[in-house]
This record gives sequence, C-alpha cells and structure tokens, in this order.
Amino acid sequence: MKILLTNDDSIQAKGLAVLWSELKEIAEVVVVAPDRERSATGHGITMDIPLRAEKSYLFDGKAWAVNGTPADCVKLAVNCLLEEEPDLVIAGINRGSNLGVDIFYSGTVSGALEGIILGFPAIAVSVTEYLNPDYRYAASFTRKLAPKVFEKGICKDTLLNINVPSIAPEEIQGVEITRLGRRKYINSFEERVDPRGKAYYWLGGDVVDSIDESSARDTDVASISKRKVSVTPIQVDLTNYRAMETLRDFFDDLS
Repeated sequence: MKILLTNDDSIQAKGLAVLWSELKEIAEVVVVAPDRERSATGHGITMDIPLRAEKSYLFDGKAWAVNGTPADCVKLAVNCLLEEEPDLVIAGINRGSNLGVDIFYSGTVSGALEGIILGFPAIAVSVTEYLNPDYRYAASFTRKLAPKVFEKGICKDTLLNINVPSIAPEEIQGVEITRLGRRKYINSFEERVDPRGKAYYWLGGDVVDSIDESSARDTDVASISKRKVSVTPIQVDLTNYRAMETLRDFFDDLS
C-alpha cells in the first residue's frame, strides 16, 4: 500500500510526524507538505507564483516541502513528484478540530478533498485541541483504518473526515458515523494601526456549537461532545437536489 501524506500545519508539525510514525509500519509513505503553516487556506491553489518543492531530510528522506497550499501539495505530488500513484491520500493529523462548516476553510480537509478529485480514496484526520493536543489515539486509529479503506474500496468520490477527542486513549468512548453539525463563529475583528499610521485588522472570535437535541444526535459536533471519534463521509457534489424541482418552477416564467 502506498500512502501520500500531507497536512496544513507544515512539514515540521508534530501531528504529521506522529501519524507518519504509525503509517510507515504498514505502508510505503511519502510526505508532501507545505513548508510553513497553511491553516484555513481552504481549497486554494497557487497560480500567480511558481511552486517549489524542496527535498527534505525528514521522514527518512521520502518527503518534499512545498511553498504552496495542501491542495497544491497533492496536485504536485501526483503529477510531478511521485514515481507511482498513491493508493490512498491522508491529510493530518491536524492540530484543532474540523467540524461542521470548518471543512470549507480547512486546509487539512482540502488536501484530502484534492485526493478524491484526482480519483484516490482519502482521509482527513484532526484532533479537537489546539494548544496541547494528544495525537496518540488519532494516529493509531488511522493506522487501523487505512488498510480497511484500501482493501474494501470505499468510494473514490468520498473522503472520510475524522475528528478525534484530544484525550487519553483509554478515555475514548467509541466511534460514530456522523453528518456535519452546525458550527458557527462569532467573528471579531480587532483594529490596529501599523507604524505608518495605516489601519489593519486581526480576525479572531469564538466558536458556537449549535446542538439541537432532537435532531443532532448523529452530528460530528455532538459525537465529540460525547468523547467519541467522529467519522463523517464527505463528497465533492454540493448540489441541493431537494431544491432543484422548486427552482425549475421558480424560473419557468424567466425562460
């Protein structure tokens, strides 16, 4: 089994190293990751400057550091850097959760998403703590999951978005298959002034998890609150099929 491993926290990130240490025991692993942190870059790709891939001494020398986004890393790896196509693309382990609408901003999820766009099964892995994350369970869980995804042939148009509570392995309460929950942020922009007297803005804010007890039992947000691992299947197709018929009627008199 050949695994392409990437992330958005940079090639120096601890989560990447911990995951690589587990995966190298079961597969041939090549790391292609950003040369610096690229969190919250979403699915951006680089088109206005050249991409550079520097061979790295890390990960037994089977690694490149790229001056681009996670999506760039996967594109470049598959099309230019790898001698053979991967059997599986894995992004992580991300420092911090990727729940609900986080997936639209996440570089980690986008790295995996680029994998399925290119036709490979993919997994995105995150732990739900930013300041002092515990990567142990997330890494061992991914090591056990990867061969199953490879052997059983999960749909190539679907990625598995994994979120793991950042707690001791013995405190994990199980695994749940989930849907995306509701997660919103209270955006807060702090205005500051640079040495030349020009204003600039620093984005911050707090997360707000909305859990409707009557309908949210199967969400990723609810699963994490119960100290369970959340596994959410995500596809590229964002079409709202329920709205299509309504829209046909709506636009009848405009055609």
